[in-house]
Amino acid sequence: MAGKTKPRVKVPKTAAKGDVVTIKTLISHKMETGLRKDKKTGKVVPRNIIKKFLVKFDGEDVFSVDIDPAISANPYFQFTMKAEKTGEFEFVWIDDKGETFSKKSKLTVN
Repeated sequence: MAGKTKPRVKVPKTAAKGDVVTIKTLISHKMETGLRKDKKTGKVVPRNIIKKFLVKFDGEDVFSVDIDPAISANPYFQFTMKAEKTGEFEFVWIDDKGETFSKKSKLTVN
């Protein structure tokens, strides 16, 4: 799945100190529910969903969500944050198989 799983983020490159910036994220992930059967074998396809999404800014947690099976494929999250200093975001998605997908993006505060 790692080859098909693609995280995308949209973070402003710059912001003025005190500005509220919007952060957008999307990850392409099949989100297998564990309820579907393989058409060839008839066996249940094991569940594999993104179960955790975490965002850090300069090593500090700024956004976190535990995800339940009812979420759709390719989960999209959007949140805002007050820009106080220049730093780097780290976005991390973890699925049921233990695979971790991450992306980094820098924000420069003027």
